[in-house]
Amino acid sequence: MNATTVKQHKSSLLLIFSRLFVGFLFVFSGLIKANDPIGFSYKLQEYFEVFHVAFLNNYAVAFAIVLCSLEIVLGILLLFGLYSKKVALGLLLLIVFFTFLTFYSAFFNVVTSCGCFGDAIKLTPWQSFSKDLILLFFILIIFLNRKKIQPLFSNEISQALTLSAAIVLSIGIGVYTYSFLPFIDFLPYKEGNNLPALMHVPKGAPLDEYEITYTLQNKTTQETRSVTDKVYLQQELWKDENWEVIGEPTSRLIKEGYQAPIKDLSITDAQGVDYTKEIIENPYYNLIFVAYNLDQTNPKALNKVNDLAKRASEEYNVRAVLLTASTAQDVSELDHQTKLYAETFFADAVPLKSMVRANPGIILLKDGVVVKKWHYRTLPTFETLAKRYFEHLE
Repeated sequence: MNATTVKQHKSSLLLIFSRLFVGFLFVFSGLIKANDPIGFSYKLQEYFEVFHVAFLNNYAVAFAIVLCSLEIVLGILLLFGLYSKKVALGLLLLIVFFTFLTFYSAFFNVVTSCGCFGDAIKLTPWQSFSKDLILLFFILIIFLNRKKIQPLFSNEISQALTLSAAIVLSIGIGVYTYSFLPFIDFLPYKEGNNLPALMHVPKGAPLDEYEITYTLQNKTTQETRSVTDKVYLQQELWKDENWEVIGEPTSRLIKEGYQAPIKDLSITDAQGVDYTKEIIENPYYNLIFVAYNLDQTNPKALNKVNDLAKRASEEYNVRAVLLTASTAQDVSELDHQTKLYAETFFADAVPLKSMVRANPGIILLKDGVVVKKWHYRTLPTFETLAKRYFEHLE
């Protein structure tokens, strides 16, 4: 095997590896985000705010589903070697766009997590940018060698059918998970989780480590110097009468400690009295209705869960709670239109959106554990709930 043949062989292997690496990563990334398009849409809204195009917020879910589908389709076509020239160009344009976004986020610290892999794998902005640079390298190899990519099958009808199936499958997944709930819940409020346990830092868990910097000034020469607390202690500078600390010391986080998975949930009444512990740690069945924005809540669904709250509280003394980020005035107007049977409490929209990807969504809690979650479209009948959960309470 001569040198030219060896070089061609290595080039061929690199192209094959690039196709497999990029193809599978794009399919994986697209599927992870398509599993939770609402969560991805929240991330897109952050970018919309940064670039002052907030008027696109109402279309964020549609953009999310399309972007997820595009990633999946491009990945599948690349793996099958179909439409290589168009796919290579599409991949290059997409990765250049993503690389710009992740660099902008990292450099200006405007979006703290890119959402590349949804909530399944969280990357810092610089990690996301590094990942995109690696992808850019392999996509450039694909683009430069796009004419060498041979399709898995040359029949045009088979190619068209593969493309159509990939589009239908990818869009179908996004539409389904948007209309119901994610197939896999990666958030801390998933079924089976103990919420009180996730709201506290375990004993002995590592804490945040900070570096404190002091500014010292020489009393004689007026020279100033900055030293860290470690140097300050090691050199026992406080004993040196020639130097004095001026100004306020500054601190910098150098190592992040354990972070409680749930750290932003605070449930209050209209007067601001905290009810978080009472509601979350209720030892009995607790029906939580989450409607973070009452203006955007499905009215028919709200009536349905309101009737459920009435029957559950009257027939089985099950506590029913409505959690919302809307104002007390909005709640009052709703109560005037529809007699609310659930107790109403308030929380920030961010944790409410994480609780359940629906507006309204329903959570069944017992002794702090998430027993079951439902999208309003999949909420079972009261009779089914009673038979499965409530009847043994009598």
